[in-house]
Amino acid sequence: MRTRPTVLYYSPAKRPVPDLISSWLGTKPFSVLHFATSDELETVARRSPPLLIIIDADGAGPAGSELCRSLKGDAFSAIVPVVFVAGNHATARVREWFEVGADEIITPLFEPAEQRSRLEVLLTRTERNVAVHPSTRLPGTTEIEREIRSRLDSKSMFAICYADLDHFKEFNDRYSYYDGDRVILITSRILRDVVKGLCTKDGFVGHIGGDDFIVILPLDRVQDVCSEILSVFDNLIPYQYSAQDQRAGYFFGKDRRGHLHRVPLMTLSIGIVTNEHRGFSHPAEVSETATEMKMYAKTLPGSVFVVDRRRDADRSE
Repeated sequence: MRTRPTVLYYSPAKRPVPDLISSWLGTKPFSVLHFATSDELETVARRSPPLLIIIDADGAGPAGSELCRSLKGDAFSAIVPVVFVAGNHATARVREWFEVGADEIITPLFEPAEQRSRLEVLLTRTERNVAVHPSTRLPGTTEIEREIRSRLDSKSMFAICYADLDHFKEFNDRYSYYDGDRVILITSRILRDVVKGLCTKDGFVGHIGGDDFIVILPLDRVQDVCSEILSVFDNLIPYQYSAQDQRAGYFFGKDRRGHLHRVPLMTLSIGIVTNEHRGFSHPAEVSETATEMKMYAKTLPGSVFVVDRRRDADRSE
């Protein structure tokens, strides 16, 4: 499931893309979407992360800075590079834009060739950003560890949810890696949309790799968020199968010994660990316990989430 890379251009004054930027974009296989309101741009950016966001600094004024600050303050959109384009170079304004999170600033201080080079290098840096999983554009393992460490340092009550698809390998074997890739992308969007819908500011979704995902939530949101994730998943995933497999609710696949057996439709298992009754000092401890809970969840039938109820000895009631 592949779409053309998208560039979002923000100009409340509805000014056209500057000529130099427009000519540079014209050499690229990008779709360019124009926005006059920050709310519309943020909605699109968080639904499907674009390749690049360009802000018309002169036409946006303070609203451009607020938009950048908002985008960079959200784990879902912070990974998208933001470029301010201004008609003149003012040191104080440039400093302000960098302070709110701008990745690059293009002004007449630079010759046209250098401006284009700066944009090219920005895209190259973005492609090299290993903190983002390339297939889903969700934060990868580096960002996941950083987020867990941040929650530990904040002393807040949180839940780490390790989500893993059941029977995904068999699905890949019966259909194709392309179909499997589509399922991974659909799952990532289910997780992201549910978390952002029910836990707007405090939720985090990361992609470990393959069919493994991490969701981080405030403790009091676990029941609602995980229940909704499983409900949406179970409603959508059957449509990834052929009509025959959908009707049967299974297909025949071969195990590692080559023996035929019934393979159920994919389900989702979520193992959850919290710091409500247990203390953790390092992200690796959290990861180890979450993996253990995920493996337990996978032994249960259907789509389920299970929460670690164990307590540290010094926290027992």
